[in-house]
Amino acid sequence: MGRKLFCQINPTCYRISTEKEILKRKCKDLFTGGRFAKEYRESQLPVIVKSHSSVMVRRLNGVDLRLQENKVTNIELACEKINGIVVHPGEVFSFWRTVGRPTARKGYKEGLNIRQGKLSSGIGGGLCQMANMIHWLVLNSSLKVTELHHHSDALFPDERRRVPFGTGTSVCYNNRDYRFRNNLDTDVQILVWCENGELCGELRAINELPYRYRLFEEDSHYHKEGDKYYRISKVYRSVIDRKSGEEIRKELILDNHSEVVYDYSLIPEEEIR
Repeated sequence: MGRKLFCQINPTCYRISTEKEILKRKCKDLFTGGRFAKEYRESQLPVIVKSHSSVMVRRLNGVDLRLQENKVTNIELACEKINGIVVHPGEVFSFWRTVGRPTARKGYKEGLNIRQGKLSSGIGGGLCQMANMIHWLVLNSSLKVTELHHHSDALFPDERRRVPFGTGTSVCYNNRDYRFRNNLDTDVQILVWCENGELCGELRAINELPYRYRLFEEDSHYHKEGDKYYRISKVYRSVIDRKSGEEIRKELILDNHSEVVYDYSLIPEEEIR
């Protein structure tokens, strides 16, 4: 075996490495980060570009339900920081610059995290679902994603999944951020709130945008390679002219080949090829 990285020696070394990356990001943003969104409006912009909702608590095999319930608290706190933010043309939305560092002092609880491809727990865990929500709204627009970190593995079964597999994003304060730039000629606004056990979100604009979008999977299945199973699919985005209803183009946005890390007995037999 090769030598361990410094961050792999022990938990203290891991924390030191993490703080180093946080400092590097702050220095980089200071000199090259561009203009970040920071204005909030209580009034809602008039045009709904896209709306979406996702279940916050799912009973996942092998996952402590307490971590799922704590995630709800964490998401509610993040909603307070994000809801109503306006991104002007040319500005960048940064998940972590908006939410801030999640700490116990701020009320964040221990929730589910993914560290080095394995399920773990930590203060503020579960905020990936909030980042996923925002990314899904952005994917349904022509806003420009400037930072995205895909989950490399199939972490959970597809039960109650409402969006194509692989369209989420991983975030970890603050070296793994989620960011997009408003490359439109109109302001956009993000609204997020919790209601009836679901995280709800809307992307709004001042004017109606010329295109709408449809995201879908093709050739979705599981495949065994050696003694491991992989989740296979291709995710496309169809760009549709809003006035005529005609498809302008079809874009491949993701080619999934993700190792299944949950119990293989949960894989539907009819989806194995």
